[in-house]
Amino acid sequence: MSVRVLIRKPTPADCQELLALHHRSQEFHHPWVTPPLNERDCQDYIDRCHQADFEGLLICHVANDRIIGVANFSQIFYRSFQNAYLGYYADVDFAGQGLMSEGVRLAIDYAFGILKLHRIEANIQPENRASIDLVKRLNFTREGFSRRYLKIDGEWRDHERYALTVEDWH
Repeated sequence: MSVRVLIRKPTPADCQELLALHHRSQEFHHPWVTPPLNERDCQDYIDRCHQADFEGLLICHVANDRIIGVANFSQIFYRSFQNAYLGYYADVDFAGQGLMSEGVRLAIDYAFGILKLHRIEANIQPENRASIDLVKRLNFTREGFSRRYLKIDGEWRDHERYALTVEDWH
């Protein structure tokens, strides 16, 4: 199988391309995720990617380095927990092509290999079937249901909780 995507850390030079992706995909992302829609918030996101408890990765097309999605690991804990929360989203122009599955797979390899995490958790709204299907393809296990778990777009939303450990990854 040929490699179609790569992952890399965002830089300030990526801000305009990210903003264009976010605006183009805004309706597609609603109500699942609300990425930055202005330059200040985008720069804040890129700055956050340099903090110890957060790792943001761009998923890019190998052919032209175009950003086709984002994978984030937030609230990274070490010591006896070694856990992070995974969030991701795609550019609407590349949805449904399997590129995000490939990119998130690379991001998980990075989290277990480079970040030395033991466990990754993904919390997904039950109506977001595409995202649930993605984590299931990647061998995540459904662990439970969290009522009114996150406030997104001004509303507290239910989520299904999925997790993957390094032992189940390889």
